Amino acid sequence: MLKVVHINTYDGNGGAGRACLRLNRALLAEGIHSKVVVHYKFGKNPSILTFNANAIQKAYTAATIIFERILAKRVLNPGKRTPFSFTWFGRSVIHHPDVKTADVIHLHWINHSFLNPSHLAELAKLNKPIVWTFHDSNAFTGGCHVRYTCDHFLRECGHCPLLKNSGANDISHKIWVQKNNAYKQLNINVVAPSSWMLDSVLKSSLMHDKPAVQIPNTLETDIFRPIDKAEAKRKLGLPEDKFIFLTGFMPSRKDLHKGASYLLESLELLKTRLGAQAENVELVVFGNRDAKNVPEFPFKTNFLGTINDDEKLATCYAAADAFLIPSLEDNLPYTVMESLACGTPVVAFTTGGIPNMVEHGYNGYLAEYRSSESFADGMDWAVNHPNRSILQKQARQAVMEKFSEKVIAQKHLQLYNRLLDKTVGGGPNV
Repeated sequence: MLKVVHINTYDGNGGAGRACLRLNRALLAEGIHSKVVVHYKFGKNPSILTFNANAIQKAYTAATIIFERILAKRVLNPGKRTPFSFTWFGRSVIHHPDVKTADVIHLHWINHSFLNPSHLAELAKLNKPIVWTFHDSNAFTGGCHVRYTCDHFLRECGHCPLLKNSGANDISHKIWVQKNNAYKQLNINVVAPSSWMLDSVLKSSLMHDKPAVQIPNTLETDIFRPIDKAEAKRKLGLPEDKFIFLTGFMPSRKDLHKGASYLLESLELLKTRLGAQAENVELVVFGNRDAKNVPEFPFKTNFLGTINDDEKLATCYAAADAFLIPSLEDNLPYTVMESLACGTPVVAFTTGGIPNMVEHGYNGYLAEYRSSESFADGMDWAVNHPNRSILQKQARQAVMEKFSEKVIAQKHLQLYNRLLDKTVGGGPNV
């Protein structure tokens, strides 16, 4: 039986962690011997393994993660809020029994004092196919996870705008060199969840010569599914006769990555356009950690707080008439896929991997990048659409055809077997 080990920093935290666990679930359903081993384990799921054998190792891991963040404040420009990872700490994983016995090693998100370049290079000693899913841009940059308009990844990083001391030989350039030296030793097979990410990989100075394929992430379509909107609204205590917009956590107007300022401006424009009809529209926000530290929205707003239960989250998507995501850069954001799976159309900017999920006018609206006016057009389109039930059906259909568990599991199995067939003596086929 084919054995696959998935390696990730955390057990389900963030989009990358969820993608890792969802792929593992999909492969298990296909009868594959698939396991997940993480750098730091928060949960208690016994099927998720960790590289920490005891409490002392776990405490050390937590300390290095925290210490990296403290040191980062000394070198990063305080005026920039872009995520950046360093290579100061790391750990070896090649002696773990599940890594040693696996036929395929599948890497996911490996930052936060986990697999730095030197420990990545060690994987070459195992002489196994290495698949690496890129959930953000860090693997092919000098440290940043979100690039925006920076094109330094096309060359050798340096003169990084995120660093206090930027120059030709700054930290970003040194990290680039470390990664370049490590990648030369590894036979890495890249999985890009979106066409945007695939294009970035093929253009990057670090990864342009590595084999890469586009395979989207998957999700639990049995949990994220359509239910009657009136029923879903009743469950959440929302008015059944109102048009409900749903959106995720928006920290502040200064937030760059999530585009909070554009959402606020668009909502203000929409309220003016709708006039008296604005009374029929409400906003629901989930993921807000502190209801006191949120922007003032122009529509009546319901704050649901952080939702850790997928069934409840699916109910939120199903209750909404449209989901709003003003992100300025995202690979293949799960909120979009989850919303569509629940039959709720999406309004988003045309950026990142979102166009791989949202087909303009079919299951959502793709607004012009960084245009509040265009985003407001999308919300107006959703409110006044003549046949919302058609939109809902098409939203669900798009997910089932492109991102269902079986579809994505089979794409990965084809990749694994192709790589194993190239190794000496072949390998197990499914």
